[in-house]
Amino acid sequence: MPVPERPEVPDVEIRASVKARELRFRARPEVRTHAETEPSGEHASGSDRTNLPAQVAAGVTYHDIQLDFRIAARLTDPDLSSPHAGERHAEAPEPG
Repeated sequence: MPVPERPEVPDVEIRASVKARELRFRARPEVRTHAETEPSGEHASGSDRTNLPAQVAAGVTYHDIQLDFRIAARLTDPDLSSPHAGERHAEAPEPG
């Protein structure tokens, strides 16, 4: 699954890249990602790989690998995505 292009302007984004001359797995890894946006929103995750298959095999040595990963989320509720969402404002004292 390639690195997602959407959401284009996320509220939260995490990117990671790794390069290695040699990489060998003793056991096939279990990899999971999970993203949620509540109450509504869009999210996506994915990776671009060079010289590394989507499903790696145990005991195989991979050479000159690169892995680029992105997970991103954007809120779509206009009340929650305003620039002042989550801010607390002091209430003005009542006159009197």
